[in-house]
Amino acid sequence: MHVLGVKVVNEPFEQALERLEPILAGRAATALFFVNAHTLNLAASDPGYRRELNEADLVYGDGTGVRWAAKARGIRMKANLNGTDLVPALLARGRGLRCYLLGATPEAIERAAAHFRQAYPGCVLAGHHHGYLDEAATNSVIDAINAADVDLLLVGMGNPLQERWIARHRARLEVGLCAGVGGLFTYWAGDLDRAPCWMRRVGIEWLHILRRQPQKFQRYVLGNPLFLLRLLLWLPADLLRPQAPPAAAPALGLPVVGRRFTSEKTSAMAVGAGVAFLEQLTPDGVLLLELIVR
Repeated sequence: MHVLGVKVVNEPFEQALERLEPILAGRAATALFFVNAHTLNLAASDPGYRRELNEADLVYGDGTGVRWAAKARGIRMKANLNGTDLVPALLARGRGLRCYLLGATPEAIERAAAHFRQAYPGCVLAGHHHGYLDEAATNSVIDAINAADVDLLLVGMGNPLQERWIARHRARLEVGLCAGVGGLFTYWAGDLDRAPCWMRRVGIEWLHILRRQPQKFQRYVLGNPLFLLRLLLWLPADLLRPQAPPAAAPALGLPVVGRRFTSEKTSAMAVGAGVAFLEQLTPDGVLLLELIVR
């Protein structure tokens, strides 16, 4: 499945764990990314970032936005595969798993490392370093990672920095799996608590995060409607070009597929799917569509 030009793997939670476990034993520096509505908004307006996401070995869908996108394409997401849940589950299985934490501030990464040691006694913390790196520090960190025989490298620098760091340096890394984990270290450091289970279950964890981190107002309150608009506008391109994500216009990050959609039939299919999708979200989806387009 493609969402805003990014290929997303759709599989159950347990199957994802079973896929990742043997990867940890290798040293191919397999790249794993998680994308949510914010990540996909960034990718829609930045072709270079979108290309880096598509060059990863695995991209999993995280959150309500990806589920909405799948529903608009007639696909049911088999699981919400986010790093905050998947990585701890992987660590809980990994006896003797050697891990390295890279990211956050110097103070926060120390607290995250302390949490790791306490929460996962069956794993080995092979090292950790904050995410503020110049070229010299980057080279030093890569040398330290390679010397530590790391199975799992967790990179938490936020989007798009963490994916770009992995994409740029993975050829030099001798690790099993490199995962961009976003705000995972924020939770481990104790700077943010998880939303209640009921909020995660109904897909409004972002409201909990916004309450705790009001600086993310633009990301959620403005970014989510923009994502819905892009979701509809990208639908024909995502369906027509599953193997070759389209270029994007810089302003709104809209797909470029010539002057018009490839065919009137495809356009009609896309609009029909979009209206049906919005009608599932709200009783007056057609009015909402008109307001968004205006």
